[in-house]
Formats: sequence, structure tokens, C-alpha cells
Amino acid sequence: MRTIKEINEKIKKGDVVVVTAEEVIELAAKKGTKRAAEEVDVVTTATFGPMCSSGAWFNVGHSKPRIKLGGGVCKLNDVPCYTGFAAVDIYLGATALSDDDPRNKIYPGEFKYGGAHIIQELAAGKSVRLEATAHGTDCYPRKKLATVINLKDINEAVLFNIRNCYQNYNVAVNTSDKMIYTYMGALKPNIGNANYCSAGQLSPLLKDPYYKVIGIGTKIFLGGGIGFVAWHGTQHNPSVPRKDNGVPQAPAGTLALIGDLKQMKAKWLVGESMYGYGVTLSVGIGVPIPVLGEEQIKYAAIKDEEIYTQVIDYAHDYPQCIAGSLAEVNYGQLKSGKIIVRGKEVPTGNLSSYSKAVEITEELKSWIKKGDFLLSESVASLPGAESGYSFKPLKESPSIS
Repeated sequence: MRTIKEINEKIKKGDVVVVTAEEVIELAAKKGTKRAAEEVDVVTTATFGPMCSSGAWFNVGHSKPRIKLGGGVCKLNDVPCYTGFAAVDIYLGATALSDDDPRNKIYPGEFKYGGAHIIQELAAGKSVRLEATAHGTDCYPRKKLATVINLKDINEAVLFNIRNCYQNYNVAVNTSDKMIYTYMGALKPNIGNANYCSAGQLSPLLKDPYYKVIGIGTKIFLGGGIGFVAWHGTQHNPSVPRKDNGVPQAPAGTLALIGDLKQMKAKWLVGESMYGYGVTLSVGIGVPIPVLGEEQIKYAAIKDEEIYTQVIDYAHDYPQCIAGSLAEVNYGQLKSGKIIVRGKEVPTGNLSSYSKAVEITEELKSWIKKGDFLLSESVASLPGAESGYSFKPLKESPSIS
């Protein structure tokens, strides 16, 4: 029906028609998918929630005299960075903790500060303390460095997240008789609550279940700035069972994302302390779906009641890598505030913010309508369920955070 090039021409002329993932559901129900596809050029999707496999690399520039951080020890606000690169390149993981953090020695630990909080502080324009020691060389003679850095002064700051934007995810419950603390939040004993983490009908890969238009090179909203899909994310597994509408019934595809941290905003990169578990980073992601034909509207119009996922026991089955589901539920049920598990009514909670995901879809929509955001052609497809791609994860390693 149309190409990305044609859509970009409409964006430049101010003639583009953009709707959010919420709006397209109502439009398709009212006019049908064929008519909606004729009218709409782009659908904006989004998610905002904790994504542990995130981090940032920095080129901090050279001191005088020079120091070789590579192979040495480097900390930002006492949180260690990875230094296995060249002289002044470092990588800070979102879940990194300072050496003196008590962790779970006093159970459950509070995990008040880590790499994710530093990323948020830098995005907010704050300075952080850098301390480093090195072995010294003829060309890099300095052995110690103590200074402060911020995004304005360092050469480069790049957010690079190896696994974000999970396509569907587990619902977590606790079948044991004691409280447990997980990356899915605090879980009450005897299936006292159920936590999930997804924007459901707004979530990008759920609106393009076979990765037809989201691919390597896709331009996106990342942390309030511009980013790109760099690769399929780690643990990408398109081969899980799917419903007739194409939507996976369990954790499936993932995205590796990259973008300029200097463009981003602290509002969309939020350091989180997960009680009894650790530190994580909540990331705001928005992905435009170009409507190339009726197929994109068909998938984009899938609603919460048509998206199913599995209820998993995080007290025993999950930590012991035991396959099996206690129940299958849809996101309409989850968002109602209660589900039924083993005949019991269980209250639900979402670690992902649906309202903030809505806000991202609206912001990305405004960028496109104003001509500030052109769509990109992906340079390669993600490995997908219709491409004959076969993913074989380690037998003892089901999908994890």
C-alpha cells in the first residue's frame, strides 16, 4: 500500500496521519482494518519499565598526564565500571553495585544505589565522581586519577542495552509459605499476589509479533532521545508457542538498543531499587510501526484481551529451572486487578507503567507529526518465527531478567 520512503515524504510535507497503539484499536474496531490501513501511516507503540540488561559506555577523555584505565580499576561514585577496553573507555552496567553495599547480608537488602542511579543522575545533568587506579606504562604514566565528570565535558556517552523491550513476559507468583523478593518485585506467600511487567497492547513487539517492520536499524524513542535497534537482544526466542493471532504466549523476542545518552532525559531513565534483589533501570522506549499495508493494522489493533501469558511460580519452579505454568491469563484480566490461580482470586500489580507508556506514544506521535522524527528502513530483519529461524536456548536456562 505504501513504503517508508512515501511515509517520510508525508512527514516532511506535514500530511502524515499518526495514531497511537491505543487509538488504532478503536479505529480498527470502528472502520475495519482495511479502511484503517488506508487512512493511517504510522502507529506509535511504547513501554516503560525495569530492564536489567542495560548500561552505558563512556569515553571520558584524557587526563594530563595520561592514564590507562583499560585493565585498571575505575569507579563512578564508588560503583565499579568495566575497563577491559582501551585507555579511557569504560562501561557502566545498570545493576552494578559498590563494593561496600551490604547486598543481602542483612536480608532483604535495600540496594539503595547503583549503576542505574548514576545513569539517571548523568542524564539529569549532574556530575559524578570518577576515581581510578592503573598500572602505568611508558605512554600512559599516570597511576591514579580522582576527578568529576558530566555529560557536557566527556567525549562520548552511549546508552547500550543488550536486552530490552521483552515481547511478552511471565506473571510471577509465590507458592511458598514465606515472602520472597525477586526482580518481579516482592511476592506474598501462598500466591498472595501476582506481579507482571508489560505495557500489553502498547508494547512494541506485541504489535509487530513476527518482526515484519521492526528490525536492525529501526529508529526509535530511547530514554527521551533518539535511538536505534542495534541487534536482536540476548535471549531472543521467537520460537515459543503462539496464539492464532501470532502473539507469543510466553517470553519471546527482545531488542538490543543503542542511543546517545547526551540527548536523553532523566524522566525516561530511572534508577530503581528492587528490595531484596538489586538495582535496575527503568527505560522509556517508543517504536513507530509504519503501516505498509493492512497486515500492520491487523497486528497493531490486537488488544489486551487477546494477549496471553503464563503464571510462573518464582518460589520453586523458576529458580530451579522447572518448566510449567500454573495458569494462562490475558492482559485484560491482569489489568482488571485480579486473576484466578488454582481456584484462588489473586490481586495483580504491574511493574511497568502503562500511563507513562501512553505518554511516550503521544510524545513520539507529536515528534512525527511536527516533522522532527523520520522513520528509518531496517537494514536487516530480526530472527523471526516465520523465517525458519530456530532458536535453541540452553536446556537449563529459561528466559530470565
